[in-house]
Amino acid sequence: MSFSPTGNHSSQSIGIIGGMSWESTLLYYQAINEGIKQALGGLHSARIILNSLDFAAIETLQHAGDWKGAGTCMNQAAKSLERAGADFIVIATNTMHKVANETMQDINLPLLHIVDPTAEALSLAGHKKVALLGTGFTMSDQFYKGRMQAHYDFDVLVPNENDQAIVHKIIYEELCLGNIRSESRKAYLDIVNTLAEQGAEAVILGCTEITLLIDQSHTDIPLFDTTAIHAQAAVTKALS
Repeated sequence: MSFSPTGNHSSQSIGIIGGMSWESTLLYYQAINEGIKQALGGLHSARIILNSLDFAAIETLQHAGDWKGAGTCMNQAAKSLERAGADFIVIATNTMHKVANETMQDINLPLLHIVDPTAEALSLAGHKKVALLGTGFTMSDQFYKGRMQAHYDFDVLVPNENDQAIVHKIIYEELCLGNIRSESRKAYLDIVNTLAEQGAEAVILGCTEITLLIDQSHTDIPLFDTTAIHAQAAVTKALS
């Protein structure tokens, strides 16, 4: 356990790989600090070491299909957090969990994987057939769906190819730039309704930017915000 200057409470130091995008990293920083303050009271705040990457460079690697290069960048970030004294690592983005193994190569710290607390929250709520919204990489690949299916026995639905393209485009061309448009919110909610009609009991907001666009006030269908869930899990782990 890490040293606490007050001597009254101690919390572990959270190493965050962020910046992908900084818009959602801001939400992580706020939620984690609010969680620590709520737990410990007074003037307590979270012990965070943040390595905020330049998302333009990462996005170029993503869309070029250079996941090996992206993994190398992430691994360098993780090593910097380890050297700086982090006790565990949080990747503050769903998509880059595609290279979670590469990120943690030769790192002697645990990774708080975003799928695990999300799956636990869904299980606690009694859901088994769920829908996943995210970047095209997250929706089409198995690194997310496969973990939910293999480790937690979920039935995971994703939108059709056309709807996946809509979700992906809005994330990269609007949400990552902080642009929130009502017509894009309607498009997302139409997709959510379609997935519910296909039997989805709940919808995972499996991109940390989506919470900027839609939240539970917009629909009766249960939404699971991975940003909030992951941040709360980081608070719990930091205080464990």
